[in-house]
Amino acid sequence: MFLALDQVSLRYPGAGTTRHAVDRVSLGLARGQIGVLIGPSGCGKTSLLRSIAGLERLHSGRILIDKEPLADAATGLHVAPEARRIGMVFQDYALFPHLSIADNIGFGLRHLARAERERRIQEVLDLVGLAHAAKRAPHQLSGGQQQRVALARALAPSPRLLLLDEPFSSLDVDLREHLSQELRAILQASGTTALFVTHDQAEAFAIGDVVGVMHQGRLEQWDASYTVYHRPATRFVADFIGHGVFMPARIAQGPQGPLVQTPLGDLSDADECPLPSAYPGGECELLLRADDIVHDDAAPVKAQIERKIFRGAEFLYTLRLASGERVMAHVPSHHDHHVGEWIGIRAHVDHVVTFGRLAPGGDD
Repeated sequence: MFLALDQVSLRYPGAGTTRHAVDRVSLGLARGQIGVLIGPSGCGKTSLLRSIAGLERLHSGRILIDKEPLADAATGLHVAPEARRIGMVFQDYALFPHLSIADNIGFGLRHLARAERERRIQEVLDLVGLAHAAKRAPHQLSGGQQQRVALARALAPSPRLLLLDEPFSSLDVDLREHLSQELRAILQASGTTALFVTHDQAEAFAIGDVVGVMHQGRLEQWDASYTVYHRPATRFVADFIGHGVFMPARIAQGPQGPLVQTPLGDLSDADECPLPSAYPGGECELLLRADDIVHDDAAPVKAQIERKIFRGAEFLYTLRLASGERVMAHVPSHHDHHVGEWIGIRAHVDHVVTFGRLAPGGDD
């Protein structure tokens, strides 16, 4: 792996104790890959980024880039941030207001000869689509353009690794979506290996080749975007990613193999259904995402609409079965039913995701 973290831990002193901001995290990125860290506020994703940049010293573990150790708690090795050849893009663009866009980008290239510096500035301006703005001041650009200048400045010295800490957090939703697509294209065009931190799931899936979900300092899962969504490794990942609920279920042996018995009916044609012996008595909880529930007026199972959120092309319905269980469903917006109305639903589950039942008052 080009970037390798091996059992990295980082601690911050607290009130009378020391807490783990990062707890034994291991991950790897291949050269040219884009990784994304996602998780709730305070889960450790920014702390992990800062430790890679060299802004925090490790309590334990190692960090390597291209097999070169940058930090090793066991030996006390800590390469200074400026010697790591790592670029960073922060939430705050931190552009110099008194310098032109070209001079902002060239600020970290003062060691180069003038002609080489100007050539590199032009290269990255072309890369981010801002060649026309080279002589402008930062305040003359939009927020999205300023963010692209910050990206160009970070890319200009040709860093081995680029770290991005929620760079789009101050931008509106439509612009974030557009810039997410632009960012991925720019990083791929430049062949840059990058690690991106966000709290936005749509952003994470749009940008990342690999997505990591963090919780209380730990990396719960580090996998391809598709796998994180459809094959969550832990209950936390299953609950955090997407819109869904856990429904009591039972795995039984059917005529054609294992099936999952649910209040919505038996699921027998889904992939990788666990064996009945996977849980005591086959009793489990089934993850049902909103896209697993289909609105079907002809379905024998009915559910009452408790809440509805309009999202333009679709509604997100929260539904309650007669038995009391709740599910969520994405429904095309031309199916505009009223809160309190009963509608037919059925389960269409391609990926069975189950977990053991929690004890009363338990958590993950």
